[in-house]
Amino acid sequence: MRLGLLETVGVAGSLVFAIPLGIYAAERLLGGDLVVGGAFLGVAMLMVLLPKYLTTPGDLPGMAAERAVEGVVSDPTESDEEE
Repeated sequence: MRLGLLETVGVAGSLVFAIPLGIYAAERLLGGDLVVGGAFLGVAMLMVLLPKYLTTPGDLPGMAAERAVEGVVSDPTESDEEE
């Protein structure tokens, strides 16, 4: 899975907040508080996974532009195989 520059920065920004929450969740789990620790661990996981897989209205113009460019511009590796 290759990430672009903006996606990499977004994942790093999510991790800045998710890692401390995950550490706190692990401390709560090891301390015996399974419900609170599990809930915080779930929130920490969602903080990282949701921005990657959730489509927001702001993402739609970029997705439409990518499809338009893919339809107009051909891949040079594919044209070499056809010849």
